[in-house]
Amino acid sequence: MNEIELKFQVPPAQRQAVRRALATSKAQILRLQAQYFDTPDRRLAAAHVSLRLRQEGEAWVQTLKCPGENRWSRLEHEVPRAADGDEPRLDLSLHAGTPAGDRLMAALGKQADRLEVVYATDVQRTRRVILGPDLQAEVALDVGEIRAGSARRELHEIEFELQSGSVAALVALATRWVERHGLWLDVISKAERGQQVVRGAASVAPVHAQPVVLKNAPSPDAALRQMVAACLAHLLPNAAEVAGGAAQPEHLHQARVALRRLRTALRIYGDWSPDTSAEWTPALASLFGQLGAARDRDALEADLLPALRAAGAPLAELPAEAAAESSVADTLRAPATTQLWLALIAFANAAQAQEGKPAGDARALAARRIKRLQRQLAKDAKAYAGLEDEQRHRARRRLKRLRYAIEFTASLFRAKKVQRYLDELKPAQDALGEYNDLVVAEQAFGRLVQTQPQAWFALGWLAAQRAQLLDRSQQRLKKWAMQPGFW
Repeated sequence: MNEIELKFQVPPAQRQAVRRALATSKAQILRLQAQYFDTPDRRLAAAHVSLRLRQEGEAWVQTLKCPGENRWSRLEHEVPRAADGDEPRLDLSLHAGTPAGDRLMAALGKQADRLEVVYATDVQRTRRVILGPDLQAEVALDVGEIRAGSARRELHEIEFELQSGSVAALVALATRWVERHGLWLDVISKAERGQQVVRGAASVAPVHAQPVVLKNAPSPDAALRQMVAACLAHLLPNAAEVAGGAAQPEHLHQARVALRRLRTALRIYGDWSPDTSAEWTPALASLFGQLGAARDRDALEADLLPALRAAGAPLAELPAEAAAESSVADTLRAPATTQLWLALIAFANAAQAQEGKPAGDARALAARRIKRLQRQLAKDAKAYAGLEDEQRHRARRRLKRLRYAIEFTASLFRAKKVQRYLDELKPAQDALGEYNDLVVAEQAFGRLVQTQPQAWFALGWLAAQRAQLLDRSQQRLKKWAMQPGFW
């Protein structure tokens, strides 16, 4: 069975209000105590599979969950267990012959007899069923903790699970609660949080983009929805960690990459569906800009500043901006941001439109868009050395958009030809990115020279590096522009 679920964190100031809103006379309150199993080498965690025994009041349930098609759906197989007053023993045979059971055994290999309890949860759940047009959903507020040895992590989250009806109706229900209580979307599962507690880590690992495989010879409309779903699978877990305030710099970087990819999908292919919203583009652009300043700073501190120190710069530090990271977290927790995520989830899950579709198949349409981008960049390559920095930055953005546009539709073309083309594109993109980092660094140190004259050393060093990188960037861009197309 595929489980469709949207999970949100509840702001501390809204916890009592959320509890009151849910705990009506129709609500049920249960204590849920679960044990999660894995092998000593954490095979299930590596496969993103969770296996648990949970006591629900007086009953016991054994549940297996595996990744679904996206971050808000999971493949689930649940079996009631008879305990006769005692805790039942884990029985893998109960999942045999099911899609989830097959994935469980593939993940375990020969280690099925080495399963052990690795962490536990103890939660008070307040739940009730909400009915509406085209909807039956269970809304559940979980308050409790995850335990692994002496380590603890508090849980205070609310879930909206689709029992029947449409994802659009579930999203509409969740959106009303977001507006009322300021909930923010957190797609990190309890199982992932449990593994985080086991490792003693401050956050879950950053999520990187995965290859987009357009399935079932899609129409242009269906292809765009698959692209958006792939971007959300990359974006939402990283955004959740940044919103939670415990992110690594890589979470922010990957969230920004995912936003750029999503913006590219909508910019290049957005007219493939009549159901896209004109409001998404400016909202995503605003978010990208707010995440950009913090990301630029992280990039400088990771790459350029160590090189400056090695060169003997008397000043190789940027002024403190302690509020930047918390401001980004606030932005990603904002109701407007969560509502944007929900609108995109609804779009990605909806059936394709029957009217207003562009003529032609997705492959032919994609080839035309890619060729147009390639022609624009070929002009930039010829003139690159004489361009202003802002125009070079525009060329860099175009190159990124071209790469993403190709990656989104690569499965429609011959794989080897596409890969050769991308292999030639990457050195040019890297060089243009390094050049842009130098420009950003010059601007940062240029703002310091009035109060800290030592910054002049850094500006001189950066100018010398720019001259070298400008030549390298143009050479790589021209070399790429000479490559034959794959289409």
